[in-house]
Amino acid sequence: MPHANGGCGVAPVREADGCRILHRLEIREGPTGEGDTDAPFVAAIVDVETTGIDHEQDAIIQLGLRRFRFDRSGVVTKIDRPYSWLEDPGRPIPPEITRLTGITDAMVAGHEIDAGAVERMLTNSAIVIAHNSAFDRKWIERRMPAAAGLAWACSMADVDWQARGFDGCKLGFLVMQCGWWFEAHRADADVDAVIALLRHRFDDGRTALQELLETAAEPSWIVRARGAAFEQKNRLRARGYRWDADRKVWWKHVRDGERVAEEFWLAGHVYSAEARPRVLGPDFERVDCWRRYA
Repeated sequence: MPHANGGCGVAPVREADGCRILHRLEIREGPTGEGDTDAPFVAAIVDVETTGIDHEQDAIIQLGLRRFRFDRSGVVTKIDRPYSWLEDPGRPIPPEITRLTGITDAMVAGHEIDAGAVERMLTNSAIVIAHNSAFDRKWIERRMPAAAGLAWACSMADVDWQARGFDGCKLGFLVMQCGWWFEAHRADADVDAVIALLRHRFDDGRTALQELLETAAEPSWIVRARGAAFEQKNRLRARGYRWDADRKVWWKHVRDGERVAEEFWLAGHVYSAEARPRVLGPDFERVDCWRRYA
C-alpha cells in the first residue's frame, strides 16, 4: 500500500491483538517519488459542500480543489498545493448542513469563490475527478460556466471497488479500508482523501487511478425505457432505473460491456407482449467522459 504523503514510503495496515491501526491521512505537496518524473498529464480533484441537494435552488458553501501530475501507468508523480474557498450563499445555512460539515454562517460571511482561478485550473487539466461526479459536476458547471464540457471521471463509480474486495463505496469507508482516517465532509479534506484512494495499489499492482482512467476512456450508454407500461415501474426501479420527470421516462446508465445484457433484460421484462409496452424498444444514447455525469 503506498504512503498517502507526497514523499515515497509505505504505510502498512497493522493488526495486532484483534485491533487494526489506522493512520491519519496527510497529503503533502511535491514529488511522490513514484512513476515517470516527466509525466505530462494533470488531473484536478474537486469537491463541493452545499446548502442542500438541489443544484437549482441551493448553493455552494465550500469548494476544494487540488491538482496532481500522473503518468501513463496511472501513477501519481507530483502533487500540487491545496486550494479551498468558502462562499456566502446569501441565506442561512441549514442546521443539518452545519452539523454535517462544521461550516457556519459566520465562517462564510463575506467570502466568495475565486471562480476565475477555479476555471483556469480545471480547463488546464486533462481530466476532472470527484468522488460523486454526478453530484459535483452539476454544481461546478452551474457556478463556473467556463468550466463546462470538460472530461470527467468518478472515483466512486469508475472503480469497481466491490470487485476489488471493498465493502461499499462511500469515501470515508473506502479510505478506512485502505488504512487511513480523516476529517470527512469538508471539501478540502475530501479532496485529499480522493487522492489517497487513487494512489492505492491493488493486489495486482495496478493503481485505482489506472482503473479509473481506463473506465473513463470507454464509452457508456444512457438507456431510456421509452414507452414502458406504468405497471413496470417497480421492476424498473428495482433494476436501478431512475425517473426523469422532464422527459417522463425511466432511465439508467450502463457501461459498454453491460449493454447487451441490459437489452436482453428489457426485451424479456419490459418490452415483451405480456408487459404491454407502448413502443417496440428502448432508446440508447452513447456518452463519453466529456458528457458523462453532466
